Amino acid sequence: MQKRVVLIVLVQMLLAIPAFNANTKLSALQYFLGHRQGTVHGEPGSGTVERDYELVMNEMFIRVRNKSVYPPQEKNPKGETHEDFGLFSYDGNRKKHVLRQFHVEGFVNQYVEDTFAPDGKKMVFVTEAIEDIPAGWRARETYQIWDNYEFTERFELAAPGEEFKLYSESAFKRAKADKAN
Repeated sequence: MQKRVVLIVLVQMLLAIPAFNANTKLSALQYFLGHRQGTVHGEPGSGTVERDYELVMNEMFIRVRNKSVYPPQEKNPKGETHEDFGLFSYDGNRKKHVLRQFHVEGFVNQYVEDTFAPDGKKMVFVTEAIEDIPAGWRARETYQIWDNYEFTERFELAAPGEEFKLYSESAFKRAKADKAN
């Protein structure tokens, strides 16, 4: 009888412990999933931007694909196209989100969550490493969610020993054909 009671108690305890699933750690970023379109303004001029966020690899990561197009303009007579892709993950040891970005220019940025507002509407990521750029440079990405359809992203850079300066700001809207959320 005692063995049966102990077994029942153990089974109940095990059922009460939620299973670890990395996706529950990424749920704070669930808002972004889907296709986004918008505008970008900054050092390279003004242009358009498209971005896709999707869960990949057994929902352990969120993949980001980004393309910004700056047509020829006074500030940038030749125009330019910028592409990058990245992966969001959750580092359980640090209990922080991490973003790794790979840029067409050859830069690789590794950001770590710096600030995450309790309501989830503002997230700040600061680089802890940047490849192929002189030592001491830093970058910061700030995401501000406005509503179910719109958010802004500020990308800032800091030269060694200097404060962050805005490089570009993008305003995104969920694409009308997007049925992800």
